[in-house]
Amino acid sequence: MNKSVILYPGPGVGHLTPMVQLAKVFLQHGADVTVVLVEPLDLSAAVAREAASNPSITFHVLPPPSSAPEASNSDGTPKHHIVQIFDSLGAMNEHLRDFLRSVPSIDAFVIDMFCSDALDVAAELELPVYFFYASAAGDLAIFLHMPSINARMTKSYKSNGILVNSFESLETRAVRALRDGLCVPDRATPPVYCIGPLVSAGGGEKEHECLRWLDAQPDKSVVFLSFGSMGTFPKKQLEEIAIGLEKSGHRFLWVVRTPPGDDYKLGEPLPEPDLGALLPDGFLERTKETGLVLKSWAPQVDVLNHRATGAFVTHCGWNSTLEGVTAGLPLLCWPMYAEQRMNKMFIVEELKLGVELKGYDKEIVQAEVVETKVKWVMDSEGGRALRECAESAKKRAAEAIKKGGSSRVAFAEFLNKL
Repeated sequence: MNKSVILYPGPGVGHLTPMVQLAKVFLQHGADVTVVLVEPLDLSAAVAREAASNPSITFHVLPPPSSAPEASNSDGTPKHHIVQIFDSLGAMNEHLRDFLRSVPSIDAFVIDMFCSDALDVAAELELPVYFFYASAAGDLAIFLHMPSINARMTKSYKSNGILVNSFESLETRAVRALRDGLCVPDRATPPVYCIGPLVSAGGGEKEHECLRWLDAQPDKSVVFLSFGSMGTFPKKQLEEIAIGLEKSGHRFLWVVRTPPGDDYKLGEPLPEPDLGALLPDGFLERTKETGLVLKSWAPQVDVLNHRATGAFVTHCGWNSTLEGVTAGLPLLCWPMYAEQRMNKMFIVEELKLGVELKGYDKEIVQAEVVETKVKWVMDSEGGRALRECAESAKKRAAEAIKKGGSSRVAFAEFLNKL
């Protein structure tokens, strides 16, 4: 009889995508997999794409909670959006409990770190529960060691184990620290399984206009700029990026999203950007032979693995980082939110896979910085050294997930304990 696995991702495309990749790994090992989702706001298109591409995975959407959690603190001030996310997920426990009770048999309940309140449901139903950490092992090690978030993170100690979307040869020191109990010396850390990189194979968007455009470009000649499903910039910053790209003289493929208005609420879909209004006058016309600007979205994995792509300007979200690593590309790092600054430090200082776009922590990254860094990565000896490091990391990533590789072995160990 096949193992039955329930996956519960956190909110946002950045949490859904790696969980779907994890579902595919379970399928490869003969498990029946259901991905449970809260009612999505901005995820509808992403869920539809994933469901169409993965018919063997069952997607179940929980209904909205009977009563929405308070959006304000007791003093009337609005709660931080991260607190609101945790509150909203906690409010889903009633419907989550009802769904899990309807499943005849569950061999593993795998929850995103954002979904820690679901532990209460798992304990009530006596389900074997595992955490899935969708970012770097190094970030996990830091978070487990931080007293300020210890109350929520210590819930992970009540799990049967932690699955991490990384691989040992990429984060040797962090993995060793986690396994040796150095992050939380006063208690036992559950088993940690590095099972990544969990990255889409791509190939589902062969007719997309940007891929046809890339087909006409020379090898390793295009700089790709994309800042994740939540990455947006004000008009002034978009103008500086445009000026820097144009002055660099290099080919580029750039994904632009509409800047959110003052009344924007996290999770709401943004309208398509008006490129003519957001970018400098004449920019699109002047760069039409060397650049392509896309509205809102691109098939990122396909773009990164295209022979014409030569570098990746990224927000350092972990999914994007791993996609860049597995494509063997040098990274130009522009962290924006969440743990991305830590990822940037790891990419630049330890892995030597990227460079920092200075000014990301200020109001504006200047056009001169964009121009200079693009030229450096694409033209200099230092850029060539980055490419060599990137190619080495790509090979290590491939080794980790092949038969006998560290991630394949780790996942087999995890399955044996179910």
